[in-house]
Amino acid sequence: MTTGRGKRLMIAAAAASLFGLAFTLPATLVRAGTGTIHPGPLSRADAFARAQALTALGRKMFFDPALSASGKQACSSCHDPRHAFGPASAAPVEMGGPTLDRPGVRAVPSLRYLQAAPAFTEHFYDSEDEGDESVDNGPTGGLTWDGRADHGKDQAKIPLLSPFEMANKDEAAVTAALRKAAYAGEFKAAFGDDVFDHASDTFDAAAEALGTFEQSAADFYPYSSRYDAFLAGKAKLTPQEMRGRALFEDETKGNCASCHLSEPANDGEPPQFTDFGLIAIAAPRNAAIPANADPAYVDLGLCGPLRTDFKGRAEYCGLFKTPTLRNVALRKSFFHNGALHTLRDAVAFYASRDSDPGHWYPRNADGTIRKYDDLPKAYWGNLNQDPPFDGKKPGDRPALNDAEIDDIVAFLGTLTDADQREAPAN
Repeated sequence: MTTGRGKRLMIAAAAASLFGLAFTLPATLVRAGTGTIHPGPLSRADAFARAQALTALGRKMFFDPALSASGKQACSSCHDPRHAFGPASAAPVEMGGPTLDRPGVRAVPSLRYLQAAPAFTEHFYDSEDEGDESVDNGPTGGLTWDGRADHGKDQAKIPLLSPFEMANKDEAAVTAALRKAAYAGEFKAAFGDDVFDHASDTFDAAAEALGTFEQSAADFYPYSSRYDAFLAGKAKLTPQEMRGRALFEDETKGNCASCHLSEPANDGEPPQFTDFGLIAIAAPRNAAIPANADPAYVDLGLCGPLRTDFKGRAEYCGLFKTPTLRNVALRKSFFHNGALHTLRDAVAFYASRDSDPGHWYPRNADGTIRKYDDLPKAYWGNLNQDPPFDGKKPGDRPALNDAEIDDIVAFLGTLTDADQREAPAN
């Protein structure tokens, strides 16, 4: 939850969000000249119409299990719209592959509120008006837990080909599935009659359609929570929720807002509840992830193994993306490895990771605590030590007591979007 980052990073929303529309438009209404993979410069009206058509097409693809090798797994199988486009289950990882028997290695993130994520940069300079713009805040941005995809269309390609997700053998397999789809005609109308002639073109077009759908405002960034209404002066929070908000923002208590920005941006944009940074917090190793049965396997986030361009960069090992906390009360597993299963435990972990490590980490045969058991000691210097961690030692008083943890959890419950409030909260 914490880092020394400024509290109002001026993150520009992705340009595609201008076309974030919830309604659909028949592909036959795509204007002349836009039915191609690379349409070139478009008028505002043509660009608007194309975005609507791709949103409708991407929506159909998102819910189509035929786009997987198993024929049984759609994007929505893991990114359930009834759970804020996150997982419905409490399992730390989801099953995939050609016969749905291959486990993943990381928890499935929500796809909501990714529209403002900037492209990944190794060096992000704080642009807060009153801040020092020369301060390098380190790795920031991108999508996925390690930031290796910059845009929705890039991220959409990953599960289509991942051997433990939708597991298509190659781009040609995706092309074959799309050619048989009931919406193949709409695909041609949007991308040209020859779109299926070259697998690489088809694959790029598929990713663009999925990425455009994921910019649909009503689906993916409605800003309809009670907290949004509170910020707009249209709702009140309970006394407990107000206490939780104060603790969430207090730099000497939860200090959560230093990473999970809770105030509107300088331009009035609603808070994203993330600064899009990557930090190391040493979540406990999760024995329920099959890959972890191998003691030599370690998921080090930014420095691998799924991301390869920073392999060998020791200073980045153990760093994972700071997720948005919007709709966090709907989740049933937390952190990149799904190690914890209640929101209260997730908050309590920050409060007592170092003051009560025996509560979170296993013990060795001699009774000593195997602290930070999912991060090799060589990388402990990367661990975040800002409050509430703050250099605490075993036996020190934690930053938050039980009542204060409950208050923060109550506040986090106000971040659930209106269309999700009937879903069972965790």
